[in-house]
Amino acid sequence: MSENLQTPLSSLRTAVSADGTAIGYRTMGSGPDLIVLGGTLKTAEDYLPLAAPLARSFTVHVVDRRGRGASGPQGPGYSLEKEVEDLIAVQADTGARLAFGHSYGGLVVLETARSHSLFDRIAVYEPGVACAPVPTAWLAPFRERLAAGDPYGAFIHFVQGSGGAPAFMTKLPHWYLRMVFRAAFRGPAWQRMRPLLESCAREHEQIAAQYGRLAEFADVTAPVLLLVGGRTPQRHREEFVMLRDTLPTAVLETLDGLNHMGPSERKPAPAVAERILPFLL
Repeated sequence: MSENLQTPLSSLRTAVSADGTAIGYRTMGSGPDLIVLGGTLKTAEDYLPLAAPLARSFTVHVVDRRGRGASGPQGPGYSLEKEVEDLIAVQADTGARLAFGHSYGGLVVLETARSHSLFDRIAVYEPGVACAPVPTAWLAPFRERLAAGDPYGAFIHFVQGSGGAPAFMTKLPHWYLRMVFRAAFRGPAWQRMRPLLESCAREHEQIAAQYGRLAEFADVTAPVLLLVGGRTPQRHREEFVMLRDTLPTAVLETLDGLNHMGPSERKPAPAVAERILPFLL
């Protein structure tokens, strides 16, 4: 069955960012306008299972961040500031006063809210705010494998080195993970992910560059629902407590059984939507 059959009909629209980059987004549903901004290695397509239940109560705008899907390239001057400009453009186009961000998209939403009073309420799921130093040693071998035409090898370096994998996975040999990943990552989801590998590296560099700025997020004035997965490693959940304590008006909740990818995976996404709904309404 096609991934799109269980989702409401959507229309593709385009906003133009400050540097002229086209930012595509899908619009569906009816009600108050809500922007959904996704994470690294994901496109708007991956968030349709999240958007579908939200579209019963909101007009949902699912954004393809620059460098993916219906949007223009990241460009040579790529930065977090460019992503903020993109979100501002989509907000101006839609008039949305509500926003949801996942992972790197959550960082973009919070950074935008920190410097611009655009949103009345915000929900984020494990946003990529650097509360601790971010590992970057994996980036060089990652790019070496990409240059050699080995996307699976690059992806292994990302999974093992970026800090989000379970401890046991960091110790598994590359030959074994290559075999597992070839079986596990294929089909439409891998076809969407593979072209985003270089974007993934640039986005993680931006996350790493934000370390030391945690206190600045005290400037976010909108109420924030901060969601974390119960299967997320404890060290990361402790970092989200730090973020909760920094944000002036934030509630931290744990969704049992979910990991970092909860909002972008078909089965757990509706549970994330269910928790977002009463907060944003």
